[in-house]
Amino acid sequence: MSPTSAVCSVNDVQGMRKDRTTFHQTLWGDFFLTYQPPTAHKRASMEERAEVLKEEVRELVKAANEIPTILELVMTLQRLGLDNYYENEIDDKLSFVYNSDYDDKDLNLVSLRFYLLRKNGYDVSSDVFKYFEDEEGNFIADDIKSLLSLYNAAYLRTHGEKVLDDAIIFTRRQFEGVIDSLESTLAYEVSLSLQTPLFRRVRILETRNYMPIYEKEAARNEVILEFAKLNFNLLQLLYCEELKKITLWWKQLNVESNLSFIRDRIVEMHFWMTAACPKPEHSRARVIATKATAYITIIDDIMDTYSTTEEAMQLAEAIYRCEKNAAELLPEYMKDFYLYLLKTFDSCEDELGPKQSFRVFYLKEVLKMLIQRSCQEIKWRDENYVPKTINEHLEVSTITIGAFQVACSSFVGMGDIITKEILDWLLTYPDLMKCCTTISRMGNDIVSTEREQTGGHHASTVQCYMLQHGITMHDACEKIQVLIEDTWKDLMKLYLTPTKEPKLIAQTVVDFTRTADYMYNKTDAFTFSHKLKDIIVLLYVEPTFL
Repeated sequence: MSPTSAVCSVNDVQGMRKDRTTFHQTLWGDFFLTYQPPTAHKRASMEERAEVLKEEVRELVKAANEIPTILELVMTLQRLGLDNYYENEIDDKLSFVYNSDYDDKDLNLVSLRFYLLRKNGYDVSSDVFKYFEDEEGNFIADDIKSLLSLYNAAYLRTHGEKVLDDAIIFTRRQFEGVIDSLESTLAYEVSLSLQTPLFRRVRILETRNYMPIYEKEAARNEVILEFAKLNFNLLQLLYCEELKKITLWWKQLNVESNLSFIRDRIVEMHFWMTAACPKPEHSRARVIATKATAYITIIDDIMDTYSTTEEAMQLAEAIYRCEKNAAELLPEYMKDFYLYLLKTFDSCEDELGPKQSFRVFYLKEVLKMLIQRSCQEIKWRDENYVPKTINEHLEVSTITIGAFQVACSSFVGMGDIITKEILDWLLTYPDLMKCCTTISRMGNDIVSTEREQTGGHHASTVQCYMLQHGITMHDACEKIQVLIEDTWKDLMKLYLTPTKEPKLIAQTVVDFTRTADYMYNKTDAFTFSHKLKDIIVLLYVEPTFL
């Protein structure tokens, strides 16, 4: 199939759109409107006990003064989702580690040190691993645990770090040869890392998956384990409260808008925002970002799947104007949706309060950027145009994937640390954000291009790469996967580059990138959300009983 043959003519597209309602129905319905987590009646006692345990763990962190102890403790707290309670203490400990004259020959500890320092923003040299590598690119290690630490550390690589590239190739080959003979827990950890290296995992899911692993460790600390379980259960209660409010809002939107053809994925949307912004203090950010994601999804389903070109341009004009009387521009089926959008902007202003209500301006601006690029894609589709290079495509499509808008929406809902200057800077679409959106776009296109090209749709990055290089779809997907890895390297370099912005910005952008990597791993789990059902049950429904 040629890259252009998959793109239908404008007449074909407009003829088929009104009948296309192929998205599966919601898997959840009203479940979270009535669901009461089993731990809800114990909330007060859980919070009281958690406060006691939090301070006991703080004393453990303060008491740690040997580098191996610090590294193991910080890694444990991060994997159990407790590190955000001890950010200052952990910063102090890692500063001590960084400034210490440490030249250990233990590959496991060297790898842990490198991983934790880079993750915390220290641009430490990867040359420390050359000591363990021979001339053939093999690494000397005494056990699989050390190789696993090396493998996970190597994924915090930037461009030109050959020793880390070698480490990934070597360790993957070693794991594939021994995984069937490993004891179950270690085999599970290796398998998980081969699927998604530690640095790229969604944090709240890593917490949920790691607790039963940590519980089996002989060297576990019972205070840390109890606090981790309590903390997770308390977060679960908070997430369920948010989801109840969001579900009510979504139901009202559907009642007023009556858009039967859209993807009904409000639970999955909140899950996505929870995965990217899991901290309890970011509740408002999750709610605002979930609503923003809902509108982005609806607009995408209207403009990309359902509307005619004329209707899409009418919607674009109305959103550019963002005023009630612009609803008169729209076809009947869009008017109520549009008015509900304006109503949501007003409610966000109320929620933010008088000192922060100005932030809603940024919600509107990033949505207008999305609309502008979406109109460009419609033009490509109608003209049967395939961009000549993947870079030409990405200039437009990294905006239309929606990751930029959703991430910016989360910052709108965060606290005073997010200033007007930061929001202005985000509107410039900085390189850090471009890395996130590029990974999101290319990952999405790899898993969805075959499905989307069966009907009227603009060409994806895959079709562009096929045309640019004269190769098959399969080969184009493999090459784009290499580009994704290169973009992760770009992201890591930017992550390690000191800036005037608070660390929260880069950390959140990386978290959104992790969620995109998870959602578009082998399939479009957002559109075909059965893949997410079990993990949503684990996150929202099943507590970690003590």
